[in-house]
Amino acid sequence: MEAIVQAASDRTPLRGGGRRDAWTIGEVARLAGVTTRTLRHYDAVGLLRPTGVAAGGRRLYGRTELLHLQQVLVLRELGVDLATVAEILADGDDVVRRRRLREHHARLLAERDRFDRLARTVESTLRSLEGGIEMAAKDLYAGFDNSQYDAEARERWGDEAVDRSNASWESLGKEGRAAFGEESTAIGRGLAERMAEGADVADPRVQALVARHHRQIATFWTPDREAYIGLGQMYVDDERFTATYDAFAPGLAPYLRDAMRVFAESHLE
Repeated sequence: MEAIVQAASDRTPLRGGGRRDAWTIGEVARLAGVTTRTLRHYDAVGLLRPTGVAAGGRRLYGRTELLHLQQVLVLRELGVDLATVAEILADGDDVVRRRRLREHHARLLAERDRFDRLARTVESTLRSLEGGIEMAAKDLYAGFDNSQYDAEARERWGDEAVDRSNASWESLGKEGRAAFGEESTAIGRGLAERMAEGADVADPRVQALVARHHRQIATFWTPDREAYIGLGQMYVDDERFTATYDAFAPGLAPYLRDAMRVFAESHLE
């Protein structure tokens, strides 16, 4: 990422005068740490167009494109899907671009702070284990702040539904919660494998995994057709959910959303 920023701001004059204003697709790929295939895909979907074509058919990119690619990669690091990235970056106005960069910077700083807190918690746990000193129970979870999610859930679904969901989670017990997590991981991995194989979302193997996902959700509440479809859409609209599923494989969140719609339309009322 630093290399591409340096290239975009490079004022080194070229032989014969002037400064460099164009890079080939291979050079941009090396600077950004991505593949030329990725850049060609970005071109195909209209996310990053080259400025021209060099002799031999190689794509050429200018300084504006380098900075645009940086913003694409920053948003991808933050777990934003490509369709949303395209919407966010649609306006190329300089004022808008600077505002976006400030927003990205603030989000990255917030993420850095969050991971710093988690790293300190893990470090304290290691010292505790190695020194034979028992940590206070509350200190085991320093850095984990789920209050915002609880507040959002209460605003979206109401106190009664959230309280019922929390009670269901607690009733699972330690072993039940561990098993729930293992099943969630198994479902995510299974879906990622089917997606990698190119399986259609209506494929029976995919739908079997979605049925397991629905059973998990039903542990806390029983969504009807509309609610389950809405939940799938939320996995794409909310970057936190998108990041969770895309951690198994990029693009898994929209793949699951589409599979959930097929399941809902076939099995739910």
